[in-house]
Amino acid sequence: MPLPLLIAGGGIGGLAAALAVARTGRAVHVLEREARFGEIGAGLQLAPNASHALGRLGVLDAIVPYAVFPHRLVWRDARSGAQVTALDLGPRFRAHFGHPYVVMHRGDLLDVLLAACRADARITLETSRGVVDVEEHGDHVRVVCADGTAYDGVAAVAADGLWSRLRKLVNDDGDPLDARHVAFRGTLPVAELWEGVGLDDVTLWTAPGLHFVQYPIRGGQLFNQVAVFRNDGDDIDAHFAVGCAAVQAGIARIARDRHWPMYDREPIADWSRGRLVLLGDAAHPMLQYLAQGACQALEDAVVLADALAAHDDPATAFLAYRDARYLRTARVQYSARVFGEIWHVGDVGATLRDTMLANRGADDFAHVDWLYGWRP
Repeated sequence: MPLPLLIAGGGIGGLAAALAVARTGRAVHVLEREARFGEIGAGLQLAPNASHALGRLGVLDAIVPYAVFPHRLVWRDARSGAQVTALDLGPRFRAHFGHPYVVMHRGDLLDVLLAACRADARITLETSRGVVDVEEHGDHVRVVCADGTAYDGVAAVAADGLWSRLRKLVNDDGDPLDARHVAFRGTLPVAELWEGVGLDDVTLWTAPGLHFVQYPIRGGQLFNQVAVFRNDGDDIDAHFAVGCAAVQAGIARIARDRHWPMYDREPIADWSRGRLVLLGDAAHPMLQYLAQGACQALEDAVVLADALAAHDDPATAFLAYRDARYLRTARVQYSARVFGEIWHVGDVGATLRDTMLANRGADDFAHVDWLYGWRP
């Protein structure tokens, strides 16, 4: 039997890559570190560039029961409640980009990808297999796991996330960079929501040094909330004390027992070493301000599969994949940082920003064409 492509990491990026590559006719073996396939976190935004990739994977229809298709992206001032600007996601948006804007639970997307992988006889899935090394042996690689188990494959894909151990084999640029901001996340049953909460939109609230995002997920059954602020020692309530009544009501319902520091990295151009290549957060971790982390991993998956289909030699395919991706993802990484600065800017900057955005039409898609309109 031909040796399989080995994928280290069974998150959204790893499973999407497995599905995309298997549909080109290759055998794939996924090695997941944890004892089960699962996702940490709750809400996930999938812009048209991501829903296009899901269509390429053949799972776009499968996510519909779990998805919400919001009417608008709405940006509001967290202190006054006034609208800053909005983006209409209705028929004109779909016609322009060819695919919808979707919000859903991260775990639901992973479950859809996992079911599709399990239904494909070319894909083998294993858990409790944390990959710690990849050895090259001429025309194949050997992947070594923490428990000593080893697997031979035609090539290997490192989809092992932000703290990727395998990235160091390709480009040892140290640890991820601390953005000095922290995120509190949580969900509520829609039945427990308070009066006035909008269930048709993705709402962004901003004030100097912080932001707050709300939207429905899981087919409209849950309400997702994310609060982000500078990690300077003050607690969440102190930071959001400036918020209007609607913001205060949401913040009061976020659990305080768990939070996530925010990290990214400087972009790199070296994504591969021979028959080992990086994918998703292992290649290009980014801050959440453009909601593109999972979207870019899905793009990676379909481009990687296209490259492997076009080139018999995996090392050559990996270089072609890198060439098609690294400038794109570098722009998204840097743009995410810039958007964080724009959202969190102080009072004078915020006044200038809001004035500039005041006359922007909700059906003006020019500023997101480069991001949402990209196709492999």
